[in-house]
Amino acid sequence: MKDNRIRCEWVTGGNELYYHYHDKEWGVAVHDDQQLFEFLTLEGAQAGLSWATILNKREAYRSAFDHFDIEKVARYDDAKISELLDNPGIVRNRLKINSSILNARKILQIQEEFGSFDKYIWQFTDGKTLQNEWKSIKDVPSSTAESERMSKNLKKRGFKFIGSTICYAFMQATGMVNDHTLECFRYNELNP
Repeated sequence: MKDNRIRCEWVTGGNELYYHYHDKEWGVAVHDDQQLFEFLTLEGAQAGLSWATILNKREAYRSAFDHFDIEKVARYDDAKISELLDNPGIVRNRLKINSSILNARKILQIQEEFGSFDKYIWQFTDGKTLQNEWKSIKDVPSSTAESERMSKNLKKRGFKFIGSTICYAFMQATGMVNDHTLECFRYNELNP
């Protein structure tokens, strides 16, 4: 059966992973620390690459990174880093791998300070989804004042691979902002 629903312009090419990600995940509010860590890791891995590349490697990432168990990733040692660098299923970039481990350690510190990473990270949108009203994907910014504040705060806390553009992509992915375009069928579904 043909699906005639209108989607955001970036969902092209008939890639089922893309359709599923757009229709079921992108822009849905995430409040689970492990899922937030997964998106932070994947958005950092995506830097300089296409999102399709990362989506295609997502299951391999889940397996390689112990399903993004923050405490386990925070304990990764040199042997585990070597294993990750030899894994063809993920982006084998030492800086990106090291940043994921460092970021897991920093999230543990935030959990201790704030009670959860969720409570800390959602403060940048006052705990709610920012509802945008974009007519076209061309109108969607690559960063905002909120993502800039988030990036600066995370950098101050020692996180890596969390520039303002990465932070904004993270905000889009985790539903901190609704950047589905107005004509997209998901816009109204995610705008109560």
